Amino acid sequence: MSTSASTFSPEEGLLSRIEFLEKIYKADLPTIVTNKKITYYNVPCAFDIEVSSFYYREEKCACMYIWQFGILNWVTYGRTWDEFEMFMSVLSTVLGLNTQRRLVVYVHNLAYEWQFIRKRIEWDKTFFLDMRKPVYAVAGGFEYRCSLKLSSKSLKKVGEDLQKYKYEKKMDDLDYSLVRTSITPLTKRELGYCEADIRVLLAYIQEKIESDGDISLIPLTNTGYVRNYCRKACFSRWKRYKNLMAQLTLDEAEYSQLKRGFGGGFTHASAKFSRRIVKDVGSFDFTSSYPYVMLSEKFPMSKGKLVEHIESLEKLEYYLTHYCCLFDITIKDVVPKVDYDHPISASKLIASEGVVKDNGRVIFAESLTMTVTEQDYAVYREFYDWNITTMEIHQFRIYEKGYLPTAFVKAILKLYKDKTTLKGVAGEEVNYMISKNMLNAAYGMIVTDIVREIIEYTNNKHLSVKPNVEEAIKSYNSGLKRFLFYPWGVWVTAYARANLFSGILACGEDYIYSDTDSVKVRNYEKHLDYFNSYNELVERKLKAAAEYHKIDLSEFSPLNKKGVPKPIGVWDFEGVFKRFKTVGAKRYIIERYEKDIDEDHPHYELTVAGVNKRKAMEYLEKTYEDPFDGLNEGLVVPEEYSGRLVLDYCGDEPCSGIVEDYLGNVGEFSELSYVHMEPTTYELTYSADYKAYIDRIMEVTDDSW
Repeated sequence: MSTSASTFSPEEGLLSRIEFLEKIYKADLPTIVTNKKITYYNVPCAFDIEVSSFYYREEKCACMYIWQFGILNWVTYGRTWDEFEMFMSVLSTVLGLNTQRRLVVYVHNLAYEWQFIRKRIEWDKTFFLDMRKPVYAVAGGFEYRCSLKLSSKSLKKVGEDLQKYKYEKKMDDLDYSLVRTSITPLTKRELGYCEADIRVLLAYIQEKIESDGDISLIPLTNTGYVRNYCRKACFSRWKRYKNLMAQLTLDEAEYSQLKRGFGGGFTHASAKFSRRIVKDVGSFDFTSSYPYVMLSEKFPMSKGKLVEHIESLEKLEYYLTHYCCLFDITIKDVVPKVDYDHPISASKLIASEGVVKDNGRVIFAESLTMTVTEQDYAVYREFYDWNITTMEIHQFRIYEKGYLPTAFVKAILKLYKDKTTLKGVAGEEVNYMISKNMLNAAYGMIVTDIVREIIEYTNNKHLSVKPNVEEAIKSYNSGLKRFLFYPWGVWVTAYARANLFSGILACGEDYIYSDTDSVKVRNYEKHLDYFNSYNELVERKLKAAAEYHKIDLSEFSPLNKKGVPKPIGVWDFEGVFKRFKTVGAKRYIIERYEKDIDEDHPHYELTVAGVNKRKAMEYLEKTYEDPFDGLNEGLVVPEEYSGRLVLDYCGDEPCSGIVEDYLGNVGEFSELSYVHMEPTTYELTYSADYKAYIDRIMEVTDDSW
């Protein structure tokens, strides 16, 4: 019997291990050979375990009670580690696996399974991005890879996004609160839940094999897709690009300063509106904020140059206007110009005295020192006053300004165009998802750390090794595959924040909340002139970039499936919320206007970082007559509604004993290493300084909304 990847279908029904191995033995599984002379089986393969966590003699313990394994269309399982080790040994023999002939085994969130299997297997090679979180691990001919790193999605979302081989993760069919051991009987429904987890992964990897070409071409992480795509596009003009990269180099001090100056998105709530219910709130968001600035703005396009002395404010303004600038600044007697938001992040300060904070943002300061770009400096001048006569500037670096390379810009444009034109088009679902994910990842690859700690796994221990900074930067500068420049990423977020703050400033006293690329405002109609004029500015910037790159302007505004132009970078009106309430960053509830929903059944949406939105919203609706009343300091969401799990890596040492399962069966457990996981409640709290600040605001703010 010959079976190839082209015959893949997500068949149902678990096989015994003997039946499974017989299928594999009779099958002629396809293989491919890489340029490194490694032969890979070109088929999807997945592994998963289910675990119970419990307390044994007052110690946190855990035990695996079922493992599942799948290849191509076939799925099997076992209940003990002895069964697993025997199965893998026979499978290795059947497939003739060795270090040069491999089977790639995907595990969704390999970091979790890793803690249970790491002492049971002799590893040949491992690669970690973070402590305890392997991206891949090789043992004999088995190469375990993390599908969570590849997809950047939950397994449920992976199943929902499948295009060709539809298979959904089952939900609520396995109660994790019940203690089970290897002798606990499992119902057909519970076994179906376990099987489905494997089949979703098999379908996902099969789609990847078909879309990417073969299993060896699937990158290790989601960012790898856009990195490979953009590198290929940029290297189409290899000599020119190589010469550019040779000019764009860094030194140690500069990299350290760039790291200090790098900031992410701005997410914050105006303290004026914190804890208040506001009606008829307009929501605006940017269309692809980060990709837009990558296309439209000018970035550091030279090696940084230190300016030793700035003799006047006029000279400072000259540099700030004509160059990309990075510098350390000390300012004193800092006071706010406005009371609705405060851009300076207290966590980014190098030194400070007498700081008063608004939920992590600086309101007042006697003195503070920070690293900024010219974009940050311009924003802070709009929101704060300080004693300019005592201002001190150090390590002032300037870079020549220029658009990003045309080849890179065209690559980003192609991703945006595909995302826009393919959305909702029948038959193009796969290509749409690919372009969407790649566009979202395009910025992240630019700011990948150059100097990262090296995680080694030896003698069953994880070790963090500090890299040699000089060697790491030297390697970065001379890398033949490099097509990016770290400072570009620093300015991407700086430009995007500046754009966001222009909206916050324009909406002024009506501004309520922001989250990286969106704002929520009351009296939104009063501010439409700003949003329209901003969008006109976007058009002018894109036109200038198009002329420079000799790209047709229409490429920056592709048509969706209805033939409507969708320009990149503009403020898009999301709609009006019937009611809106926030109690801080990533903590808000909305009630939408819905024509088809009865007034007795309003449509609510909750966002609280770290909490299951659906379940927590269900709790608020069940507990409070008006769910908006529940979102306040002191709110406690019970563990069965919070969706929060605490993972405790206490199990680096073995645990064993006897435990009674939920049916009364007494079984043995034995783990060489493990993770204890248990649900926990969520409690909404404020920091003392934030509570004091919003209390003061409430005293002096008009209460009629």
